[in-house]
Amino acid sequence: MKRNFLLLTLAATSVFSFAENPVLAQPKQATTKNATGEKFPADPDVKIGKLANGLTYYIRRNVEPRNRAVLYMALKAGSLMESDAQQGLAHFTEHMAFNGTKDFPKNELINYLQKAGVKFGADLNAYTSFDQTVYQLPIPTDSTALFHNGFKILANWAGHISMEDTDIDEERGIIVEEERQRGKNAQSRMQKEALPVILHGSRYAERIPIGKLDIIQNFRHQEIKSFYKDWYRPNLQAVIAVGDFDVAQVEALIKENFSSLKNPAGAKPHQVYGVPDNKEPMVKFITDKEFPYNVAAVTFRHHSKPTRTTADVKSGMIVSMVNAMVGTRIQELKQKGTAPFVEGQLSYGPWQGGLVNGLNALSVIAVTKDASEISKGLAGVMAEAERMAQFGFTASELEVVKKNIDAANERAYKEKDKIPSASFVQAYLKNFMYESPIISPDVRYNLTKKFLAEITLDDVNKAAKKMVKEENVTVLVQAPEKDKDKLPTAAQLLEGLQNAGKGLTAYVDQAVNKPLLEKKPAAGKVVSTDKIEKIGVTKLTLSNGVQVYLKPTDFKNDQIMFTSFRPGGTSLISDNDYKAMNYAGNIPGDGIGEFEVTTLRKMLAGTTAGASSYLNELYEGFSGSASPKDLETALQLVYAYATNPRKDPVAFKKNMDDYKVFLQNADDAPDNVFGDTIAAVFSSNNPREKKPTVADLDQISLDRSFEFYKSRFADASGQTFIFVGNFDVAQVTPLLETYLGGLPSANGTSKFVDRGVRPLTGNTTRIVKKGIEDKAQVRLFFYGEYEFAPQTNMQLSALSDILEFKVLERLREKESGVYSPNVGIAYEKLPYANYGLTISFSCASANVDKLVAATLDEIEKIKKEGATAVDVEKFKAESRRAMEVSLRENGFWLNYLTSKIKDGEDPTSVLTQNERLQKVTPESVKETANKYLSNANYFKAVLMPEK
Repeated sequence: MKRNFLLLTLAATSVFSFAENPVLAQPKQATTKNATGEKFPADPDVKIGKLANGLTYYIRRNVEPRNRAVLYMALKAGSLMESDAQQGLAHFTEHMAFNGTKDFPKNELINYLQKAGVKFGADLNAYTSFDQTVYQLPIPTDSTALFHNGFKILANWAGHISMEDTDIDEERGIIVEEERQRGKNAQSRMQKEALPVILHGSRYAERIPIGKLDIIQNFRHQEIKSFYKDWYRPNLQAVIAVGDFDVAQVEALIKENFSSLKNPAGAKPHQVYGVPDNKEPMVKFITDKEFPYNVAAVTFRHHSKPTRTTADVKSGMIVSMVNAMVGTRIQELKQKGTAPFVEGQLSYGPWQGGLVNGLNALSVIAVTKDASEISKGLAGVMAEAERMAQFGFTASELEVVKKNIDAANERAYKEKDKIPSASFVQAYLKNFMYESPIISPDVRYNLTKKFLAEITLDDVNKAAKKMVKEENVTVLVQAPEKDKDKLPTAAQLLEGLQNAGKGLTAYVDQAVNKPLLEKKPAAGKVVSTDKIEKIGVTKLTLSNGVQVYLKPTDFKNDQIMFTSFRPGGTSLISDNDYKAMNYAGNIPGDGIGEFEVTTLRKMLAGTTAGASSYLNELYEGFSGSASPKDLETALQLVYAYATNPRKDPVAFKKNMDDYKVFLQNADDAPDNVFGDTIAAVFSSNNPREKKPTVADLDQISLDRSFEFYKSRFADASGQTFIFVGNFDVAQVTPLLETYLGGLPSANGTSKFVDRGVRPLTGNTTRIVKKGIEDKAQVRLFFYGEYEFAPQTNMQLSALSDILEFKVLERLREKESGVYSPNVGIAYEKLPYANYGLTISFSCASANVDKLVAATLDEIEKIKKEGATAVDVEKFKAESRRAMEVSLRENGFWLNYLTSKIKDGEDPTSVLTQNERLQKVTPESVKETANKYLSNANYFKAVLMPEK
């Protein structure tokens, strides 16, 4: 059961998203310099310069990750700069950058980087928006030639893209398929109807980055060449380089590669565009037969001032505080089960995620159970905006938020020497595009401390009141087409919003001043200690049967992560009882003991501790993280979730009601039907794996689910914990003895039950006809049981990656029939050893058979001829480079150790990965393909339009 099924729908009201700290516009008045209105001191660790041709550069040495650099080439030009005949060509130009440049003809650029371990799509990438185009190249620095060539590549993009006519024509189909893959669904259709309202009267409405398909398919070659010549010019470009390198050397490389670039004579003026104000509210109703939810959103759009001074940062911090406090109030309303909406959001920030610089908005969003309640639901969220405007917040609410900001600030400061290079790159990119200030970690830390002490409740309440100023009002309603007649009128919606502030009373904060645990548990003891010296792991066995694996690291200064598992899970529920107990996995989400979730969050204010229990098919256990200083609090949460779970009938009813809302229209969405069809094949229609019906939900028992949950955590013997992070084994051992050693234990044994859920065998085909647009989704599955072994898994991974190279070349580059095909491999040892290789892509419905045949042809080529030496080289390089980074990440080690210990595999096998990698050869890939892609179990699933 998925409790957050509606959260993605709330994004439907935002056109694009890249956020920036919101700053409230201040009243016009005489300005004087003061301590909080000063501009920021220059960050001494970033070198900013400008070449004679106007190109800007940012350089910073940063050693996280080691032997790596992140290089960006940024351009202050996007789709807004296109002429009428060029719509879509800013984005098209970005594509052409990967189709040949002066020094890297045709596909040589991608091949060169892949052989160096840079993965296309995951590492090497680019994007185009309204006002910017950005190319990103994460690259190793331990190869001098490769690193130097990285700057040559950026310079080639900046001024030397080939733009061959044949390459342009071959790329047209790929762009068409990108539009098909990203769009041609309910969301894109509704967005097309919404944009003329959201972006009314502006150039933005006329220059959506993907462009117009008829132009993309038919434009003259000279149009895109002209766009490139006019706008790819050094005085609109920046090079950003952050990484493990010598700054002086990088500056020399930038000058060497970019100084020769020239600006065109008679350059076109670079304009900045806005969105006009609307005096009267604009209301738009949009329905679609494939849209499963009822969503309403209202925005009050305000002009804002850019962040330039320390006072602006203070204003932005106040906005963040308001958003956090009102967000908590919305959550509390939902938990009480009396809210007139299923989901609600209320926040202040950059309008449309920062789409147009200089605009902020108050966004009010409501999801309701049916169309007839939209007006009531939207007014219900709006009432909380009015409540904060009329009565403000309480001192206790502000205290909670301040504690959380302070804790996050301290944690960030402790990690200031471990900040990843990509974070710095984003800050410099914003500085180049919008002149956002570059704030050093030290300055940010000190300012945050200073403002936390200065900001008063009155400051916050005044800001909250300004946020609800009703300017440039836009109301957007999205609903299923079948509910069209139930929708309110525009007048009813606006009247509901106007009346939302009537009859309100002040919010009363139910502060709790109780400890998480009434008393500490009786501690257990470490009864044995073992070492896995090769990977720096210590294993402790506690007196209650709990085992703990500890791996201290220095990858982060202020982070400890942990997880645990015990075999059992819901597999121990019989088929007959499965429906009744199906809420057991949701119990942790309802809180602990007498503390529901929002109360629990308030109690934890000021700590970095987070932990919870889980209950899935095969295991039950815990997971969490904390700063070293808050580890005890995280362990207290573990103990509380095990010994004092919360039984909450109100939360249970709300969750059941919400899930019924999802079910009532779920089958209107083609993707849902397609997913259910695939799940049915992979479970052989096992009732345990089926999506529940409304009738099934009525059979779920909170009492029985709760009792099952308690029974699974009543005996901790067999729980295995894994801790990774910055800790000393000797120092944390007493805490582990107290809270893990103190968990209740019956010294029993626990095993999961293999319930025999298996996929259908043989060749299976499912054609699902659902959807109104010409878009097909194809999934090809090869799967079966096998002998689980690290060497076999390495060979399967090689086959998967190399097959993706070939499918991309064939379906995208040669056929121009898809945008981004994907090949993935999955394998697991428990409850039975099985593997599954999946090939997926979207395309025009008329091309399904041709592209499936082409895919199978590529598989047959590998089975007959094996892989090419070049493709094996690419796989090995990408694998080595990825592992170099992973070995310095706490998350990698946590997941790696957990999987190895669960499966009973050798946890030191990571040290021999290069040996397994060496055994990947063109011939071994051929053997693997013949063995595991034999068509013994082959499933073709296709989602086709109805007509």
